[in-house]
Amino acid sequence: MWGPEGLDEVEAELLGPPEELKGRDVLEIGAGAAQCSRWLAAQGARPVALDISHRQLQHALRIGGTFPLVCADAGALPFADGSFDLACSAYGALPFVADPRLVLREVRRVLRPGGRLVFSVTHPIRWAFPDEPGPEGLSVSGSYFDRTPYVEQDEEGRAVYVEHHRTLGDRVRDVVASGFRLVDLVEPEWPAWNTSEWGGWSPLRGNLIPGTAIFVCERD
Repeated sequence: MWGPEGLDEVEAELLGPPEELKGRDVLEIGAGAAQCSRWLAAQGARPVALDISHRQLQHALRIGGTFPLVCADAGALPFADGSFDLACSAYGALPFVADPRLVLREVRRVLRPGGRLVFSVTHPIRWAFPDEPGPEGLSVSGSYFDRTPYVEQDEEGRAVYVEHHRTLGDRVRDVVASGFRLVDLVEPEWPAWNTSEWGGWSPLRGNLIPGTAIFVCERD
């Protein structure tokens, strides 16, 4: 799944037709519990799941899988140049770094020529609205152009969660400046079958404003 709307890679084929994934080397960035890598392995691909969180990778280990789990910073990938055919990230890594170009340039480095990167993030327009699933989440409450990050702190004032806002234009410029060609920008519509509410996600909001932006990029 590329996001809360429920867009499935089997349907979207943003990484390519599933039957063509067999034998491909794929890097999942910000893998969490490696759900995407587990699906990729089932298609015959050779995924590597990378996350900076040791605890998340422990979850992945408990769930199981035969692919490598790597605990590392996405801005300093521990792989040789040209190690992968594809890279993917579903809401992983990129929203949580102050300079996403560091990550994008590293991903480009480890991709082979012609390699593809697909990543999804919260749609930038959502930052102008309250994170509420009901009608109160439909009125603009802040500036879309305010790039102040969202920060949660512990009792001692230490940041425990940080998410950075980039406008749609910022994201496009980040992709291009990092040496990629933007092939597609997918904004999934909310499907009729999805009746779930989760945090600020709901059919009400999903039918009116986009929630996810998926960037399909290629290294020439």
